[in-house]
Amino acid sequence: MFSVRTIRDARSPANREAVGEVQAILRAQFPGMRESDIGKVPKLLEDPLRYKLVAELLVAENAKGHVRAFAFLLFLTDLKVAFLDTISAAPGGSGGGLGGVLYERVREESLALGAQGLYFECLPDEPELSPNEAVRKQNMSRLKFYERFGARPILGTAYEQPIEPGTPDSPYLVFDGLGRHALPEAETLRRILRAILERKYAEICPPGYIDMVVRSVRPGGYGLRAPRYTTRETHREVREIRRLKTKMPLVVNDRHDIHHVRERGYVEAPVRVASILEEIDKTELFERVPAKRFPERHLREVHDGALVDFIERACAEAPLKKSIYPYTFPIRNPNRKPKDRTVLAGYWCIDTFTPLNRNAYPAARRAIDCTLTAAELVLEGSRAAYALVRPPGHHAERRSFGGFCYFNNAAVAAHYLSRYGRVAVLDLDYHHGNGTQDIFYERDDVLTVSVHGHPSYAYPYFSGFADERGRGRGAGYNLNIPLPEKTSPAEHRAAVAKALARVRRHDPDFLVLAIGFDTGRGDPTGTWANGAADFRALGAMIGEASLPTLVVQEGGYRVRTLGINARNFFAGLSEAAASHPPADRRHARRAAVNGAKVPAWREDVTRADIEIVRTLVAATDMFSSEETAIAAELVEERVNKGRVSGYEFLVAERGSRLVGYSCYGRTPATEASYDLYWIVVRPSEQGHGLGREILARTEAAIKAAGGERVFVDTSSTEKYEPTRAFYRRTGFKKVVELEDFYRPGDGKVIYVKNLSG
Repeated sequence: MFSVRTIRDARSPANREAVGEVQAILRAQFPGMRESDIGKVPKLLEDPLRYKLVAELLVAENAKGHVRAFAFLLFLTDLKVAFLDTISAAPGGSGGGLGGVLYERVREESLALGAQGLYFECLPDEPELSPNEAVRKQNMSRLKFYERFGARPILGTAYEQPIEPGTPDSPYLVFDGLGRHALPEAETLRRILRAILERKYAEICPPGYIDMVVRSVRPGGYGLRAPRYTTRETHREVREIRRLKTKMPLVVNDRHDIHHVRERGYVEAPVRVASILEEIDKTELFERVPAKRFPERHLREVHDGALVDFIERACAEAPLKKSIYPYTFPIRNPNRKPKDRTVLAGYWCIDTFTPLNRNAYPAARRAIDCTLTAAELVLEGSRAAYALVRPPGHHAERRSFGGFCYFNNAAVAAHYLSRYGRVAVLDLDYHHGNGTQDIFYERDDVLTVSVHGHPSYAYPYFSGFADERGRGRGAGYNLNIPLPEKTSPAEHRAAVAKALARVRRHDPDFLVLAIGFDTGRGDPTGTWANGAADFRALGAMIGEASLPTLVVQEGGYRVRTLGINARNFFAGLSEAAASHPPADRRHARRAAVNGAKVPAWREDVTRADIEIVRTLVAATDMFSSEETAIAAELVEERVNKGRVSGYEFLVAERGSRLVGYSCYGRTPATEASYDLYWIVVRPSEQGHGLGREILARTEAAIKAAGGERVFVDTSSTEKYEPTRAFYRRTGFKKVVELEDFYRPGDGKVIYVKNLSG
């Protein structure tokens, strides 16, 4: 068994390991390949601006996560064409259908990137071009393989003419129209050939040779070779196989119904799943996928092993057809665990209505497998996947369970995906996902965002407040948006829009959506009034985010409308996703290649920003080492103390790169005066108006907070004249100059700006 996923950077641990294994395959399978080209693979992934193309690695990994085959795909953004640089199996790993699966994924990725054709090289099958019969036989086999997909050599150009006359096996350039595109006009094809030869073979091909190949393309003088090994029916069959893969994978917990608490009023019942399935089965949106069994380590990496052991053991020992409910809570003294099993339940549980019984553990454990199966499908390239599971999970913390939840399905999946890239968890259940917050509260690789009923009136009551922002490395990576008891659908969507804006700033590779339909009208556990049309709109908002998305079922207890709301949500998501191309990092990097200039803004700083700011300030060559250290210390102070520190930040980013920021705060012992401590712009960004925009946004934030005037100071030396001129141009007036303030000949110049005009 193997799975295929796409690597777009080498930042995460799993991606770095995979890239290293790809490089090892290149060394083994292509002994003549230059080490400099092999070493360039990570750079091609990370630096599209330098190479004027977007690079992606598609890797086929076995169950242990080792690369058994790969394809290296390049996208020439200016020409909108894809180039398959390399496709290869590991030594001894050919066969088993890997090549076909990988090439089909290459075609899908090319279409997703917007390519108007896929190009690659293949050695010739003509005797005059490939005189060695054994080599020619291999070449014929490869060309036959690609012809099954409609890819054939371009004839009528000099591309296959060798650089050194008489050299055998100079390659054809092969074109695959991806079932949609024909060969381009001559002028466009000339540009494509020149780009391939100059960007890939600049160190090998002399300029005169490149010019000769480009000039050989003449209108009406080139075309695709006629099919030699296959028929049109074969091509049609391949395209049909691809179309069948467009449905959203649906993984249902097939053992959820063994967990049936029959006490009166217990709303977390098996009928919930049945009611959703009844409605979504009416659509053609889903394809059922059976759950796989995943190792227990995935569960124990997220939950305290002692909690997992207790739930498993307590459920196995529970009386038949009876439930154990916590009734005392010795968790108040965690160092003295009670011996009585019925009392011990309260040591691990946060409430009195999440019982332990014979079937709770196996149902919850199966829900984890279902969610990880869906997560793996997203990792392998599905645009979205739905884990329809119960019991739910988002109230389960690292070392406690409750709220109908035993294990945190969404958190286990998010942790699993975090090995492969940045993750954002968006919780749209009516109740705050205290468990997910607890698990990731000190991490910066997984952003947690929750829109929910205010804990002053809604379960779980003790968490979900707006000032819970994360701790340590996780400072700024937890966002709670608690809403009033009476919240209209429009107000709810506005909050979700705010949540999605924060998700976009995180720039995630994967979105985990913990969806609860208990925000619907009449739900017995909620107070809001979303109807079918509102859920359709919410689904569209998620689809428009254009992120690889894992949807995990949480709450929703009004069975009468639960399925209808779910059906409308997924209809909205699917429709929006179909009309919005994927906007993951390949498109962010593609925009960078094409010169995108629109920055993203955030007000949070994180622990990772400490060193980034230190480097940025030092790069300006305007500040001493002591001043640079102070700039970093202010970020650290804000991370550690939050707003109590007195320091506010505004950060500008392009993609995941910090390009400028300001630091400001209320002047101590004043009512409406503020100090602008720092405003810094990356040197490469200076002169394009970014500093002026940062200042204008900072002033707007100060004014919104009740500030009436802003003070700023700088050096009086000649080196700082451009800085002083910037403040004068933006409306600041000089108040005073303190001579020799910093050192002899270096005074402090203080400026002020009245924000009321």
